Amino acid sequence: MHKSGSTSSLGPGGLDLSQSFFRPILNAAPPSPTKRHNKISVIGVGNVGMAIAQTILTQDLTDELLLVDVNPDKLRGEMLDLQHAAAFLPRTKIHASDDYAITVGSDLCIVTAGARQIAGESRLNLLQRNVNLFKKIIPPLAHYSPDTVMLIVSNPVDVLTYVAWKLSGFPSNRVIGSGTNLDSSRFRFLIADHLDVNAQDVQACIVGEHGDSSVALWSSISIGGVPVLSFLKNQQIAYEKETLEKIHKEVVDSAYEVIRLKGYTSWAIGYSVASLVRSILRDQRKIHPVSVLAKGFHGIDEGEVFLSLPAQLGRGGVLGITNVHLTQEEAQRLRDSASTIHNLQAQLDLKN
Repeated sequence: MHKSGSTSSLGPGGLDLSQSFFRPILNAAPPSPTKRHNKISVIGVGNVGMAIAQTILTQDLTDELLLVDVNPDKLRGEMLDLQHAAAFLPRTKIHASDDYAITVGSDLCIVTAGARQIAGESRLNLLQRNVNLFKKIIPPLAHYSPDTVMLIVSNPVDVLTYVAWKLSGFPSNRVIGSGTNLDSSRFRFLIADHLDVNAQDVQACIVGEHGDSSVALWSSISIGGVPVLSFLKNQQIAYEKETLEKIHKEVVDSAYEVIRLKGYTSWAIGYSVASLVRSILRDQRKIHPVSVLAKGFHGIDEGEVFLSLPAQLGRGGVLGITNVHLTQEEAQRLRDSASTIHNLQAQLDLKN
């Protein structure tokens, strides 16, 4: 499939109609050199990739959106479907191709391609089916956009972010996994629902693996700036640790439940990734729990492991890691999560 784009403006006989609709302004100043033109490439047009693309478009996060996939018919169909909504969306150029050359000069490359997770399947079981796929995806992205930020969404996201880092040769701050950004949103929703408050007023974070060994940071949860556990203790309000563990288990099981019911997840990850895109491309320097190179943090020292920690994001990718306080139990669980990921990575063959 060759590069496809918008319909030509040429009328009958090859006349460029755009020249007859507008009169030029005399002595017009050139465009400001400080204005950025953002270009985002989304690799994979499955349910997740298209939910991300659609959310990016509706939130006006880019000037140019590129779609890449190996299925030319579905790829062109998805492109046309989005282009036909142009009258209802902010002005964005939308192109699609199965040739990675279309991604040249991308500010952000979002990788969603991979085997679909099936009901009852652990995210980690997807690993081997996706590593070989990444060997075909990451090198050309790095070649055509050597200054891009890579955002990995494919599961298991922590290991595949490590794989993308190794295959790209990029500095670690420019390879980011979507990590537990969505897990933390689910966490905030469940806490808000349990306490009958607005989820936006809940500050809560899941760290570690995006999966079964994730760690809920109960010690740092606050609502409207009020630390929850300290408040309960000061007010002598009893709570059971089992209740906390149940909420965390619901977070871990959430994706599996959605997949069981509808076959896949899409909308929540679309909004989650869009929030990361906004923080990166608009240099908002917001803090998100995303998958980063974690070696040296919180006693993690057994190897190069990517897992989620609260990170400040901006135009350069990861700008810094938040020095969040962990209890001894939380720190140990985080190290255990790192060991789980490291053990899997040790089995990988990244040679072409």
